[in-house]
Amino acid sequence: MPAKKGLGSKGKGMEALFSKKLDSINEGSAQKVLNIDMEKIQPNPNQPRKRFREKSLKELSESIKNVGVLQPILLRKSDDVYYIIAGERRFRAAKLAGLTEIPAVVKEGDDSEIFLMALVENIQRENLNPIEEAESLKRLMDEFHLSQEETASRIGKSRAAVANSVRLLNLDPRVKNFLSENKISGGHGKALLGVSDKNLQYKLCVKIINEDLSVRAAEDLVKRYTEKKKPAEKKENSPFADFENTMSDALNTKVKIVAGKRKGKIEIEYTNEGDLLRLIERISNPRKN
Repeated sequence: MPAKKGLGSKGKGMEALFSKKLDSINEGSAQKVLNIDMEKIQPNPNQPRKRFREKSLKELSESIKNVGVLQPILLRKSDDVYYIIAGERRFRAAKLAGLTEIPAVVKEGDDSEIFLMALVENIQRENLNPIEEAESLKRLMDEFHLSQEETASRIGKSRAAVANSVRLLNLDPRVKNFLSENKISGGHGKALLGVSDKNLQYKLCVKIINEDLSVRAAEDLVKRYTEKKKPAEKKENSPFADFENTMSDALNTKVKIVAGKRKGKIEIEYTNEGDLLRLIERISNPRKN
C-alpha cells in the first residue's frame, strides 16, 4: 500500500531518520523477494496489533492454500532470526495453511525504527482496534517525543483524530475491553468519555451494546444521564469548558477547572505512575511537545 503523503519529517536528527525509514517501507518492489523458512521467523514483540480474529485468519488461510501469499511480508533480520515488521496476519494464516516458507522482503533497522514502521503500516491499513491504535499513538508520542500535530502528520490523520484516539485510554477498563473486542466503536467510546463516574460509564456502555445504539443515540443517552445527574455542576463548569478541552488535548488526559469564591484549582487526571511521569515531563518541558 503506497504511503500517505505527510509522513515525512520536517525536523532533523532522529525524526528525519525515522522519516527515511518509513519511506523505505514501500521500496519492496525494488528489492529482492526471498522465500524465508517459517521456522526462522518470530513475531515482532512491539507489534501494535494484539488481537487476531480466528475466523478472519481461517478465511485468509484458505485463500493462501488456493492462491498462495500474494504480498510479501516485511522482515528484519537479527542474527539467524527474522522479526516481522509488517504482515503478521499473513504469517499466521500461512502457518495455518501449512506453508514451510513465505515470500518476504528483508529490511534493516533498530527496534525503535521497526516499531514506527509497524505502527504506521497497521494504522494506514486500519487493522488496529481503537484501543490498540490509542496505545500505539501514545507510545509513539512518548518514545519519540512527538506532539499531537507531529504525530498526526506522520500517520496521515488530523490532530483532532489523534487527540480523540488517545483520550480513549481514559475510559473504564471494562469499556476499553469492549472497544478492544470491537463491540463498540471509537465514536461510542468518545461519547462515554463525557461520563466521569466509571461505574455509570460501564453501565451505559452495556446498554449501548444490548440495544445496539448508534453513536448519535449513545451521545444522546450520555447527555440525558449527565444532565439529570449533575445539572448544577454542569452549569457552574460551563464557562471553563473551552479551557478544559484545550488543556485536555494538550496533555492527552482529562483536565477539570474547579472555581471557588476566592481561589480555584486545576485537576489533572492520570491513570498510573507511568502516566504521571509522562504528564510531569510534558508540563516541565513544553517545548519538546
